[in-house]
Amino acid sequence: MSVERVNPPGLSPPAGFSHAVVATGSRLVFLAGQTALDADGEVVGDTLPEQFARALTNLLAALRAAGGTPADLARVTVYTTDVAAYRTHARALGRIWRELAGRDYPAMAVVGVVRLWDEQALVELDGFALLP
Repeated sequence: MSVERVNPPGLSPPAGFSHAVVATGSRLVFLAGQTALDADGEVVGDTLPEQFARALTNLLAALRAAGGTPADLARVTVYTTDVAAYRTHARALGRIWRELAGRDYPAMAVVGVVRLWDEQALVELDGFALLP
């Protein structure tokens, strides 16, 4: 299995994501959207960074249960109810990502949405990974 991150010099330098990810392997894992739900199904955290940390923890727990690691992530989409707040907290969110998932960034997108399934949720992450 290999994951190659591609960041062409003609594009704006990426910060916290890769422009493209070329992955070869034998198992494709699709990760369902994860919000800041705890084991009881309650949204935890009042701030975007708190909820982002829990949502990412949940996403990585699902990935690990499928046999993967954060380095196996090929794509993550972040859905947020407040893109301006996401941009305001970008540095803190980047620190959370590095603490939980390391510096092997997948291809990513941030999408603004009106609301998420859980009304209290401020952010949701989904993605896919390629495992050996």
